[in-house]
Amino acid sequence: MIAPRRDLRLEPLVEVLEGKRYVHSHCYREDEILMLLRVAKEFGFKVRTFQHVLEGYKVADEIAASGAGASTFSDWWAYKVEAYDAIPYNAALMTRRGVLVSVNSDDAEEATHLNQEAAKSIKFGGLSHDEALKLVTLNPAIQLGIDKRVGTIDAGKDADLVIYNHDPLSDYAVVQKTLIDGRVYFDRQRDIAERPDREKEKKALLEKQKKSEKKPETGEAGKKPGEKKSEEKNRKKNRSRRKLMLSSEVLDEPSHFAAHTAFSLLLSNYPLLSKVRERPSAANYVRNHPREDIHSLRRND
Repeated sequence: MIAPRRDLRLEPLVEVLEGKRYVHSHCYREDEILMLLRVAKEFGFKVRTFQHVLEGYKVADEIAASGAGASTFSDWWAYKVEAYDAIPYNAALMTRRGVLVSVNSDDAEEATHLNQEAAKSIKFGGLSHDEALKLVTLNPAIQLGIDKRVGTIDAGKDADLVIYNHDPLSDYAVVQKTLIDGRVYFDRQRDIAERPDREKEKKALLEKQKKSEKKPETGEAGKKPGEKKSEEKNRKKNRSRRKLMLSSEVLDEPSHFAAHTAFSLLLSNYPLLSKVRERPSAANYVRNHPREDIHSLRRND
């Protein structure tokens, strides 16, 4: 027996049904959320997390009952039709109804200060300090299935840490150090000390690039007067040849009628070219022949 052909498009669906692949679904409105929850129930799989889920507060009980999580924006709303009913209380309301919530961003710049985005849920919804901090630490790690390695500071977990000079949820908090797997990848004091040297290196590289881009003068400026006149003469000859060729084109298709008529009108402004033509223009042919005979015109050569 020959094994069935492998289908790379269907294999992920098999993994979803078997629970091996997590489903993170993009959504905004409550009807979208409920639709997918019904599909998941019918086919026996679980939605791991609803992404954006701006109307999640309307169906928070249904999301919590399904065991799905929600990863939403802090306070984005009304920027398009499906976001009109979004509110800044969304994360807090879903948290209060038992949904595992995290805060995310589609913006590369805003992603650098999600700690401050999480703090907004303290103002909009009254989350506690720890509940707000979990929105960008433990909760997203659980949603991604990597909470055994990251999300909290515990023995045995990856040493991926950020050290601030103030409370991470404060607007005044500035990163002092960043560690990945226990190695210091960013140190603010060292970074400040090295900035002058990096600026010098940057300027040196830019100067080097400018010098490498300088090439011998070419184009019109680099040509001699005689060469310019010769090229201009050749261009005029080529234009005349093209006009003559267009005047002798034949109407083989209905769509060419308008184009040939336009070229004929153009040529009528050049008496010398009109004398050179060996056959009547398309416009003259149409004037002297019935419309149904236009397509019968063929080249005689």
